[in-house]
Amino acid sequence: MNEREDEFKQQAAAYAVQEKRAASKSTTVSWLRVLVFLLGAGIAWYFFSAANMSAGFLSVVAFYILFVLVMRWHSRLDYRYRQLQLLHQFNLHEVERLHGRLNQFDGGHSFRDDHHPYTSDLDIFGGDSLFQLVNRSVTSLGKLRLAQWLRLAAPAPEVLRRQEAVAELAKPEGQEWLQQALVKPMHYKHTESQNSQEFFSWLRQRDFYKQHSLLKMLVFLLPILTLAAIVAWFYGYSGYIAVAFLAVQYLVGLRFQKVRDEYYETSIGMYEAIQSYTDQLRHIEGHTFQAPLLAEIKGRLQQGDTRTSVAIGKLATIIDYFSWRLSTLMSFFLNTILMWDFVWIYRLESWKSQHLDQVEEALDLLAEFEALASIAAFQYAHPHFAIPALSTAPFEFAAERLAHPLIFSVDRIANDFAMQGAGKTIVVTGSNMSGKTTFLRTIGINMVLAFTGAPVCAQRMAVAPMQVYTAMRTADNLAENTSSFYAELKRLRILLNMTERQEPVFYLLDEILKGTNSRDRHAGAMALIRQLHDRTASGLISTHDLELGAMEQELPGSVENYSFNSTIEGDKILFDYTLQRGICRSFNASKLMQLMGIAIEDTV
Repeated sequence: MNEREDEFKQQAAAYAVQEKRAASKSTTVSWLRVLVFLLGAGIAWYFFSAANMSAGFLSVVAFYILFVLVMRWHSRLDYRYRQLQLLHQFNLHEVERLHGRLNQFDGGHSFRDDHHPYTSDLDIFGGDSLFQLVNRSVTSLGKLRLAQWLRLAAPAPEVLRRQEAVAELAKPEGQEWLQQALVKPMHYKHTESQNSQEFFSWLRQRDFYKQHSLLKMLVFLLPILTLAAIVAWFYGYSGYIAVAFLAVQYLVGLRFQKVRDEYYETSIGMYEAIQSYTDQLRHIEGHTFQAPLLAEIKGRLQQGDTRTSVAIGKLATIIDYFSWRLSTLMSFFLNTILMWDFVWIYRLESWKSQHLDQVEEALDLLAEFEALASIAAFQYAHPHFAIPALSTAPFEFAAERLAHPLIFSVDRIANDFAMQGAGKTIVVTGSNMSGKTTFLRTIGINMVLAFTGAPVCAQRMAVAPMQVYTAMRTADNLAENTSSFYAELKRLRILLNMTERQEPVFYLLDEILKGTNSRDRHAGAMALIRQLHDRTASGLISTHDLELGAMEQELPGSVENYSFNSTIEGDKILFDYTLQRGICRSFNASKLMQLMGIAIEDTV
């Protein structure tokens, strides 16, 4: 970690120096733009006041062109300055992640689902979550794709394709390009309302000019006639003709005011996102990839007569011109004389017929790339994490130096653990706070990472493809009139239903049936283990119930006991958080109660 931390800090410092220089240059050119404007205005005024109209108009045109060139120069410098600022910030954020300061990052709260097989129990989304640690996506597309990957294990061939793509993106020599790709969307505002799928679905359903074919002809004819009538008016012809054409345009605009507003308001909400997609696609199109998945993404982006970045850039331009209606003065002139809104509605629908299918597929590919880029940045930041191997042995899970990726202590404890075969249950006993629940979560969260295509917090790890299922944080629900015990039973019922299929299920159950008396809990837990023994399932169960350890004799080779232990030295309880073979033989509940002020000696 220290190696990467020092590297990120050095890069942040280097970008800060460049950022300062770029800011100074941008400010200088900004003042040059003001100077060009004032100088042009002064020279034009001099020639006009001297009645030299030709020189006056020529100076206006010349300085206008010069002003535009300087303005574009300043825009490029400003973009460069902002890019350096974002790269500086990105590297500082990497340091924050290494230290576990995750609350400033998006937790993907909208993806939380208490009914999901494992995301709530394993802290995949929310505060101090895996999503905060892994995600670097800014757009809703990238976040959604990464969330989907974390929620649903990929088939083994797809996991291998992702691992290969991530390995290429995570190469040290490619980090500058990768960081550039990840910060480009940060130039633009991204909100939860920017849903490209909804926008394109809405656009696909709209066929305004097919329903009003006569209006299409008027859009191009009326402005020409109106302008001609206005020019004729200045040459002495009747002004009533121009007024009549203006009145027709006004009435047509009034008739379709609601449609015009709908097209504009729906489109403008996507403007920043569309600009962001354009920048990202240009960046990807200009790069060469070797990994098959990345090469496939780029190849599919280059299909068609028009480059995808150009196609989506046209959409951004259309929306930009459409937004000119926001200026009251411009809107009056444009929509009263040129039918401006109708022109850009027509352009939008023409764009749809030419590029919509291409761009929809491209954005799906862009989401794929963003998710891969996030995982690659995560992998680069943790060079000591292992790339997991996918095992073909049924229900295999084997790891060396396995630890929890969301524990950021410098002396984080790691354990070795291995199990294999269907119908196998590992019973984990342990004293309070000894680490048994954390160990179950450690196995589960690393399996999720492995099936996503990401590295795992271990020195080595091999795992067979399985459906992870957990029952850990069951709680009562007043709205549904459900007790915590009944909520847990419902989770276990789902588990039993899942294990009736052919799909392999790997379960992680923490303190099962804790909401009932010890006799029923013991009998119910043993019955569940026996039932799962005959299913396409294996997993771990943590418990305080030492009687479950007797099942190792009842089902030899199928039930194994492991434990976490603690020692008491005076008023201190010491934990080593080390997994051991066998049943827990150390207890600390009485000592914990004493430390909390409960006079337990008097109540025995």
